[in-house]
Amino acid sequence: MSKSFLILCTVLTAASATVTAQPTLRIEAANLQSSRPLQDQTGKAAIRDYLQSWQALTEALEQNRAGLLEADFVGSAKDTLAATIQQQTALGISTRYQDRSHDLQLVFYSPEGLSIELTDNVDYDVQLLDQGRIKTTQHVRARYLIVLTPAEVRWKVRVFQGTPR
Repeated sequence: MSKSFLILCTVLTAASATVTAQPTLRIEAANLQSSRPLQDQTGKAAIRDYLQSWQALTEALEQNRAGLLEADFVGSAKDTLAATIQQQTALGISTRYQDRSHDLQLVFYSPEGLSIELTDNVDYDVQLLDQGRIKTTQHVRARYLIVLTPAEVRWKVRVFQGTPR
């Protein structure tokens, strides 16, 4: 992975800053395991789309609207998150996530170009809301294994597995 790729990803994250606080981002140069080279543009798009999936995840879980996952998640990742939203709705609660930092490493790019695997050490806060009122707040550090798959015009999260650190 080139230095220019790392710099451009940092600029991409800084440029996407909006009114809300953006998480810090660190992209580790990886020993990418692949017989196919990962082009800078492909890597930047995958990281951009993955970070946008966190925004969709946050909105879907806070609003209990599984339809908000459609643009960013497919397969088991979408099914698991939709089931979580269904459970939250049944209990009359919601959750709010605020990701604080991402430490990403691109691990694998399939020879056919049909998947990118990455790991993400994430720090985030999660709040449990009952009828819009905060009941608890917890700081979480977790390591996620993510598999992205290309869709029509973007990369979508197909596998999203986290374990506490």
